[in-house]
Amino acid sequence: MSSKFTDSLLNWYQTHARSLPWRDQPEPYKVWVSEVMLQQTRVDTVIPYFIRWMEIFPTINSLAHASQLDVLAQWEGLGYYSRARNMHRAAQILVNDFAGQLPRNVDQLRQLPGIGQYTAGAIASIAFGLDQPVLDGNVRRVLARVFNVTEPVGTAAGEKRLWQLAKEYLPTGRAGDYNQSLMELGALVCTPGKPGCKACPLSSICEACSLGIQQDRPVKRAKPHQPHHIVSSAIILEEHNVLIAQRPQDGLLGGMWEFPGGKVEHGEDLTTGLEREICEELGLPIKVGPQFGVYKHAYTHFRVTLHAFICERNGGQPEKLFHDRIRWCPVYALHEYPMGKIDRQISVALQRTLEST
Repeated sequence: MSSKFTDSLLNWYQTHARSLPWRDQPEPYKVWVSEVMLQQTRVDTVIPYFIRWMEIFPTINSLAHASQLDVLAQWEGLGYYSRARNMHRAAQILVNDFAGQLPRNVDQLRQLPGIGQYTAGAIASIAFGLDQPVLDGNVRRVLARVFNVTEPVGTAAGEKRLWQLAKEYLPTGRAGDYNQSLMELGALVCTPGKPGCKACPLSSICEACSLGIQQDRPVKRAKPHQPHHIVSSAIILEEHNVLIAQRPQDGLLGGMWEFPGGKVEHGEDLTTGLEREICEELGLPIKVGPQFGVYKHAYTHFRVTLHAFICERNGGQPEKLFHDRIRWCPVYALHEYPMGKIDRQISVALQRTLEST
């Protein structure tokens, strides 16, 4: 079983592996960047980001010496921005402590910001040829179906079982191809929705396939309730300048720029909530004007509906009571500041509005 499982995977991969910019030249830095970008993000989305990233930050040294503003600007649109901040910090550590090179040691890799068990295993196996397994969403799905794993993914028992399987069938000296073959099969054939079992090289030994329960594997834990937050934001204009603020480094969208505001509390209307938030965050009294737009977005653990309003100062000057930095920015220059999805939508709409007036 072991030989058939592994050999079938590797033979399939040799024929069907996609040509990808990081795969064709598996240098350690490229493998690291690609694996971080691919977390929670589809390959087709990552490719143009990866190519542009390597043009702007071609080496660990160039990334380490870049400003956080430039790093986040290149990451904008990929989401989960802590990945970019961690990679930036890790590059600085590598320059200071490892002569600008990724270490070949898995334990040392895992000490770097943002590199966990999976990413360390991917770098070690793909870039350095070390016999290390990996476990991402695609690998979990393939293993859970082939071996009919009944423990739910994400639980201690489920993770232990899947890591055991990933390690048990790993062929000595070929971990890089083996790990990529599992990931590739999960991405192209053993997909989350309706798997392409007829085209799968493992269909003859897949326990879930033989039982007809492919879509019931992997077993998933019940999803917790996703709270829904009502948020209001202030577009505080003075002539053609607008007040923007940089979010604290630690936390959601850390280091990104935004139109200030926050959650509306129970019993508040949108205007009252916005006035309170701006006073708490910036010490600034404002006059709330017309609504500019309504925006919706789903984050990992919650959803938001954001109401943006045109506002003006009602005396006083803004202070940094919550944000890392605040700035009066010309509207035409908003594209120079990295923003989350909703704030970018607001900035684009604001630019178009002012250009048309």
